[in-house]
Amino acid sequence: MKFFDLQHKDKSTHARAGVIHTDHGDILTPIFMPVGTQATVKTLDSFDLEKIKAQIILGNTYHLHLRPGEDLIDGAGGLHKFMNWPHPILTDSGGFQVFSLGLQKTEQGQGGLTKIDEDGVTFRSHIDGSEHRFTPEAAIQIQHKIGADIIMAFDECTPDTADKKYATEAMERTHRWAKRCVEEHKKETKRHGYEQFLFGIVQGAKHRDLREESAKIISSLDFDGVAIGGESIGYNMEATAEILDWVYPIIPEDKPHYAMGLGLDPADLLVAIEHGVDMFDCVAPTRLARHGMIFTKEIHDGKHRVNIKNAGFIKDFTPLDSDCGCFACQNFTRAYIHHLFVADEITGMRLATIHNLHFMLDLTNQARTAILEDRFGEFKRIWNHEL
Repeated sequence: MKFFDLQHKDKSTHARAGVIHTDHGDILTPIFMPVGTQATVKTLDSFDLEKIKAQIILGNTYHLHLRPGEDLIDGAGGLHKFMNWPHPILTDSGGFQVFSLGLQKTEQGQGGLTKIDEDGVTFRSHIDGSEHRFTPEAAIQIQHKIGADIIMAFDECTPDTADKKYATEAMERTHRWAKRCVEEHKKETKRHGYEQFLFGIVQGAKHRDLREESAKIISSLDFDGVAIGGESIGYNMEATAEILDWVYPIIPEDKPHYAMGLGLDPADLLVAIEHGVDMFDCVAPTRLARHGMIFTKEIHDGKHRVNIKNAGFIKDFTPLDSDCGCFACQNFTRAYIHHLFVADEITGMRLATIHNLHFMLDLTNQARTAILEDRFGEFKRIWNHEL
């Protein structure tokens, strides 16, 4: 099976449209991937995800390792069967969570709950304080048992403020671990009877020479896709765009490009797509939804969202977003969903989550159409109210 087909490149930008092929279905890119940290997208079930036409979701290796454990998921036949999700799944390696447990943003790059050495990382669970250890080999073995279609190499996530010395050490360690991940993955690529694909991760913080070096080395290894990682990606969009510009000419055109943790604001997706990104994920759409923050095409205080808990929505009998075709917008009003949040009803969180995820998925669908029609630049400007 050919993993990735690049279908079209926009004539005026780096935006790309393609198809990722997995045994659990095809993924049309560019694509936003909802995050299901603990084998669930919070407040939703697999039927809700089907209705919003999610093509792929994420699971988190760190959290699933701690609870319920990869052996239990393995015994269930893999994560697809365990959570009743028949479509593609991606798992991260757990590196970001491990390094952020006790991470102090200093040149040392590690805090009280983690200890990094050449072979891997020893860390304590945030749940009960028990000690655990991830090595590159262990991270791959755990993800094999979990059974995601796309799995990630174990890397050292570099803090946004990392100085050159630490960023270099972390990047070089990531490269050594990447080679070990490739070798471990080759031992077993079909544990549950279907192909699993492995992505490498580019690091290097905000240092151009390191990012370019990392892009070259990761691209030279036998990975199925290339991810751009680090704390900067998605949280500092100015730095993100700059980093994506640095690595775009280096990473292979015939492999998917994945910006990790990107999607805090809907407009961020268009920036990433413009710079050649095919895949992105972020917990923000679901997390914001649970706090009453609703995505809209209109800009409010510089962002594409409103707080549905505000008193101004008490008698607003219009949909959350007038152009949205999601279940929440087609069946309920702002006034009703405002009431649910004020009354602390779980249904409010569910409807807001359905809306925000549908909004992100619909935006990427529109972007894909614009790319195929060579009008992505114009689409981005109109969507951002720049015309």
